[in-house]
Amino acid sequence: GSVRWIWDRAFPILDEETGRVISVAGIAADITERKQAEQRIQDQIARLNALRAVDTVISSSLDLKLSLNSLLPHVIEQLRVDAADVLVFNPGLLQLEYAASIGFHSEAVEQTMHGLEYGPAGDIVLKRQSLYIPDLQKYPWEPGHVPFHKKENFTSYYGVPLVAKGQVKGILEVFSRSPLDPQPDWLDFLNALAGQAAIAIDDAQLFDSLQRSNFELAIAYDATIEGWSRAMDLRDKETEGHTRRVTDLTLKLAGLFGIGDAEKVHIRRGALLHDMGKLGVPDAILFKPDKLTPEEWQIMRRHPAYAYEMLSPIAYLRPALDIPYCHHEKWDGTGYPRGLKGEQIPLPARIFAVVDVWDALRSDRPYRSAWSKEQVREFIRAEAGRHFDPMVVETFLNMDIESQPGF
Repeated sequence: GSVRWIWDRAFPILDEETGRVISVAGIAADITERKQAEQRIQDQIARLNALRAVDTVISSSLDLKLSLNSLLPHVIEQLRVDAADVLVFNPGLLQLEYAASIGFHSEAVEQTMHGLEYGPAGDIVLKRQSLYIPDLQKYPWEPGHVPFHKKENFTSYYGVPLVAKGQVKGILEVFSRSPLDPQPDWLDFLNALAGQAAIAIDDAQLFDSLQRSNFELAIAYDATIEGWSRAMDLRDKETEGHTRRVTDLTLKLAGLFGIGDAEKVHIRRGALLHDMGKLGVPDAILFKPDKLTPEEWQIMRRHPAYAYEMLSPIAYLRPALDIPYCHHEKWDGTGYPRGLKGEQIPLPARIFAVVDVWDALRSDRPYRSAWSKEQVREFIRAEAGRHFDPMVVETFLNMDIESQPGF
């Protein structure tokens, strides 16, 4: 009942007198084993190429769906099965969840989500062992339950646990509508693909975990910064709310200059921390209910340098130092602490300087009452080219400032 390969060579035997064919002689040899060996070599080469292709996708991408959708076509092509899927184990809910599939006639497999007490998939995870079912009709399904496999007319099943770093990440299942005959090389390839699938899931989960950790860390960082800024506002009661207002308006003005979201993150942090250096200024000077003496102004003008000294050792805040360090520099070079001039002053600091003065003059202080909006607008316009960057002043005054919250 088996197929055999025969090598055959035949040649005629001729009559010496007439030249007619009187018989045929031939040589035949059974070369089945050789042909089978050639086929095995071809299969091995194809499978090695498949493994390399899958490995390339997994190593170059952290997209789990992309990796699994690259792997599964090789499963059905090289193993000569009809369908395959990958279920990912959710350790929090103790259940298996659909991740990817190929070869199914219906979409029922995509709804897969069940506990470990159900079916062969649960057995594979609990026992951490592969499971071969030659005849799915004989599997002891739960009474009254009709698995989607039956509707697909599958005959045989093979499931493999996906294990990475000692943990079960999920399972790889293959289905056939004809009997399977798992040979050693077939199983080796299936296990190799299962190993790659496990790596893909583990890499994707590690990346997701890292993203969550980074997100939570960023939230913690920002919460800390906002806490510092609120502490400054509470300490300096006459300017309470100043930090939040100037931060919001600075970000809106920065957007008009085409500054992207990535840089806005640092601008926001710098604006929130712009007065951090005042922690180094004595209270007697900071809260003096009168104009400061020249000596006191000399101390007050050190607060941007104090901010730099306090914040620069914190690596993630270094890109945000432009505003705390430079927001008192002036366009004509007469500012402090370094006397920067023109475009030597970082653009975020030039933007913030206008917004900061606007809010300061619009607020009551112990030594003066708040100015009117028109007075502040005229002052800022007059200071263009001296205190402020003329381009920033023009853009700021063209904004609909009155519509901004808090202004």
